Amino acid sequence: DVQLVESGGGSVQTGGSLTLSCVVSGDTNSGYSMAWFRQAPGKEREGVAGSSNRGSNGSTKYANSVKGRFTISRDNAKNTLILQMNNLQPEDTGMYYCAARRGYYYDSLFAAAQMSYWGQGTQVTVS
Repeated sequence: DVQLVESGGGSVQTGGSLTLSCVVSGDTNSGYSMAWFRQAPGKEREGVAGSSNRGSNGSTKYANSVKGRFTISRDNAKNTLILQMNNLQPEDTGMYYCAARRGYYYDSLFAAAQMSYWGQGTQVTVS
């Protein structure tokens, strides 16, 4: 099993930037596909960025709404998943969650029901 702890959320103005981090502890030697999800009030949880394996950042996947603005990466030395968010917009507001699933997955990276491990979330507010 792994444990996930997110940090880096906050309040920013439109056009600003934030960097979210997700520290992974536990069984970090196993390969995990990981993703960032977000959930706005009254809306379903949606995948925004995913990384399908551990080495060299692997294959990445982005929701259309964040392409060109968000970048997902892994710092394997620090067991950390990172989400760099630039040019933030009010519609990016929500609780951001880090999630993981053992194995190599790409097509189902944004399938929340199939992710096995979740962090507690970090709030992002853009105004």
